[in-house]
Amino acid sequence: MRVAMVIYAYYESNQRIEQYVNALVQRGDTVDIISLNRGGLPALETMRGAKIHRMQTRRVHRESFLTYASQITTFMIRSFLFLAKKQFVDPYDVIHVHSVPDFLVFSALVPKLRGVPLILDIHDILPEFYSTKFRARKGSLIFKLLVLAEKLSIRFSNHVIIANPIWHERLLQRSASPEKVTTIWNYPDPKIFFPRPKKRTDEKFVMLYPGSLNWHQGLDIAIRAFAKVTEEVPNAEFWIYGEGPERDNLAQLARHLGVDGKVVFGGYLPIREVAELIADSDLAVVPKRANSVFGTEAASTKIMEFMSVGIPVIVSRTKIDSLYHGDSTVRFFDSDDPDNLAREILCLYRNPALRRQLVANAFEYVAENRWETKKVEYLAIVDRLAERGRRNSQQDRTKAN
Repeated sequence: MRVAMVIYAYYESNQRIEQYVNALVQRGDTVDIISLNRGGLPALETMRGAKIHRMQTRRVHRESFLTYASQITTFMIRSFLFLAKKQFVDPYDVIHVHSVPDFLVFSALVPKLRGVPLILDIHDILPEFYSTKFRARKGSLIFKLLVLAEKLSIRFSNHVIIANPIWHERLLQRSASPEKVTTIWNYPDPKIFFPRPKKRTDEKFVMLYPGSLNWHQGLDIAIRAFAKVTEEVPNAEFWIYGEGPERDNLAQLARHLGVDGKVVFGGYLPIREVAELIADSDLAVVPKRANSVFGTEAASTKIMEFMSVGIPVIVSRTKIDSLYHGDSTVRFFDSDDPDNLAREILCLYRNPALRRQLVANAFEYVAENRWETKKVEYLAIVDRLAERGRRNSQQDRTKAN
């Protein structure tokens, strides 16, 4: 079977997509990935059995709405031309398109018109994501247009995969029918995220955040909390790895609070290097804003990654993460409250036994919630759609004769 993955993202850092690809490749399917290029990487590369076609680079630093829109439009056009050409040379059996944005699915227009089934995989729900990213009010014209784009994209697709049960219900309320939607969480890959010894031999106490540097992630709250912690823990450092529009603001805040020497900013890392980084830390933090509609509903994959490696984690009490996790596996703090977060950091710093207990409980949780339990369901969706596409093509040929 031939499958195409289309993503407006870097494949090397997207574990959700890599798990899909690995599941397909391991059973003998051919997989092409149409993705962004960070720059400096080859336009065509074979990685772990899949071909990566890198269409364009992307600027993410202080990205305006117009810049963002123009880059997506360019990527859609290039993906459209690539998929159209493939359709007449070496067609796919299924095309799996990943959102954001939802309307990227229309880049597969030519294959769709010729009977190739499409999966739309919604990692982040579009109207809430964009309204948070660009500070657009819910109920505004742009929000309504994004809901319309969501509905049209879902209608154009043959099946939809959504990343969490809250968003599943949202789609059923406004855009989709129940039989068309499947929920598949983000699961850590056990071949990447597993316990391993620290490589550090210093006496530092390292708090870690690896991920996007967006406002809804609440990193300014974490930096304010960390500044309070350093009064008692002078050997503490806060490692922040990632890219995003808030990077300069966060660095400026660290300087303002006098902790710029202790808040260490690193850039993008491939997912396997992130796992090594986690293993070298002492504590992780996920400080998302609960007062952001998107922030409180977007499940954090990072939590399960920290758990899998064996690092205790402090989590903002958002709607979705409160649904997934409990007090026995993570430490919650009141979102948007740096004082409360500082108290939780100090609590875990002072109590190594509590850190060990959280890690032990988290290992049990991870063992019960694994990608292997959903992989079979995903492959069944692909097979069912591919078979339906072959039947429809055969019927069309029969009618033509």
